[in-house]
Amino acid sequence: MDRKDNQSPQGETARILVEFLEVAITSIVFLKGVYPSGAFERRRYMNLVVQRARHPQLRDYIHSAVFGLLPFIQKGMVERAAVIFFNTDGIPVERFVFKLAVNQSYGSKVEETDLEFSLRSFLIKLSVSESLTKVLPCDYRWEITAYFRSLPEASANKDVEQWIPTDTRQWEQPPLLTPIKSMSSEPLCVQLYIEHPSLSEPKP
Repeated sequence: MDRKDNQSPQGETARILVEFLEVAITSIVFLKGVYPSGAFERRRYMNLVVQRARHPQLRDYIHSAVFGLLPFIQKGMVERAAVIFFNTDGIPVERFVFKLAVNQSYGSKVEETDLEFSLRSFLIKLSVSESLTKVLPCDYRWEITAYFRSLPEASANKDVEQWIPTDTRQWEQPPLLTPIKSMSSEPLCVQLYIEHPSLSEPKP
């Protein structure tokens, strides 16, 4: 996507962020071994070798999900985006969470190089974080979920219609958090962490 000179700082930041999220989420799916390694191909992004989904449906799902968030990230309405792995009962066993904040009052030029340098470090950390994750159960599924600070009426924005309430159940106890990486580079703050169920979480 080409940069537009008349794009707002929030719009430019959101564009950079969703491009990053598409690559990061694909990296998580690859890291977890959800699909055979042949389902991915190596590409370069931010001068790093990353994985890109080869299967059109997988690639389109990730792409449409994150780019569907673009107008909401731009307006500061998205609090978190997560990749959730859950069992056949719909109970999460692991969540990769991106906590997002775009400064809505920021009015200066966005330094794209600085932002990309900061986001690049997330991809490096992700690539070596497998030891922090859990082995998934045999019959598991996964989904991309967004948590909104507020949501406009569907009638006011057709982009809302792509997002439907998730059927995935929530944990009863606060989860265990494992920080992966965080950054704060105006106008963007991002935290990435992994959530696992508490040891006191009731068993299904």
